[in-house]
Amino acid sequence: MFRKWFRRTPLAWRQMMKEKTRLAVAVAGIAFADMLMFVQLAFQDALYDSATQPHRLLEADLVMINPQFQTLFSVKSFSRERLYQALSYEGVKSVSSVYIGSGQWRNPETRLNRAILIWGVDPEAPNLRLPEVKQNATHLKLLNRVLFDRAGRPEYGAVADAMQKHGTLEAELNNQNIQVTGLFTVGSSFAADGNVITSDSTFLKLFPEHQPSQITVGLIKLKPGFDPTQVQAQLSKELSPDVRVLTPEGFAAVERYYWESQGAIGFIFGLGVIVGFIVGIVIVYQILYSDVSEHLPEYGTLKAMGYSDRYLLGVLFQEALLLAALGYVPGFLISIALYQLTYAATLLPIGMTLSRAITVFVLTVVMCSFSGAVAMRKLQSADPADVF
Repeated sequence: MFRKWFRRTPLAWRQMMKEKTRLAVAVAGIAFADMLMFVQLAFQDALYDSATQPHRLLEADLVMINPQFQTLFSVKSFSRERLYQALSYEGVKSVSSVYIGSGQWRNPETRLNRAILIWGVDPEAPNLRLPEVKQNATHLKLLNRVLFDRAGRPEYGAVADAMQKHGTLEAELNNQNIQVTGLFTVGSSFAADGNVITSDSTFLKLFPEHQPSQITVGLIKLKPGFDPTQVQAQLSKELSPDVRVLTPEGFAAVERYYWESQGAIGFIFGLGVIVGFIVGIVIVYQILYSDVSEHLPEYGTLKAMGYSDRYLLGVLFQEALLLAALGYVPGFLISIALYQLTYAATLLPIGMTLSRAITVFVLTVVMCSFSGAVAMRKLQSADPADVF
């Protein structure tokens, strides 16, 4: 049926092109609606991805955490003894631990404090997928030496610029004097506006109330040839219930679920998508309704010539699909440009994905089709008598 429509005179296309100003307004309106949906969906995904990005930097086949662990913003610790018990299981090659805590960074210029996420790692084996951390790991062997996240919020001060000029920087962390000896890049997230990496010894010095035997995250590496999911199932079954063993992806999913379950974030961005969808429906409906109203006598003439309502409704539906395609292209291109600008300004992991592009295109087609369906009621009222 669709092929027959497009084999005939392209009535829908010619009718649209006759009023170029109206067509430009319709395309701009649909592009704006698409852009709004693209931006809302992208920001939602970027914020969730930024919240879980640190989890994916851990070099491990399996991760051990406290069962009550929900977010890096408020960590729960467990006994290091449980991690060492995993060494007795077949397939486990090595284990290491990570301390995580929220500290106070004092801006060297303004002297204002701001919360920052502190990671305490073993300088002999940092186990982080950050080349800069591995290159500077030897510096962390000395007390009060830290590596600073250059992608953190500017409120922490011009740390990266000072490092480029002087090579090191004296600062205060948790009211203790420390020295920044290197930089790395992670970025801000829900859990923290920035990150600092230091040795486990310096971490315990910064948090004197923290028990050395209580760790935040246990990293488990397996021997070649062992399936992580099978070892995970075995450890989960046989170890004490006061620990939980996950894959790195499962560990990131715990953090994502915490922020998704808060409700407000998903609701706000979801509302933005709905608003964009409604805006598009209204714009397309107004364009199609105006087009039908102005050409009602012509439609009546076509009916008098023998054209059925089905054919005329098909023309209107073609107009809706053409508007969807024409409006989607500029909305897609503008959104890509906005993604690049946003990444340059915020370093949020934001970019176009195939699934998002398909989702918005489907929403655009549905949006225009729905508008066409509503406008069809006006077209059905076209009567051959209107010609006279």
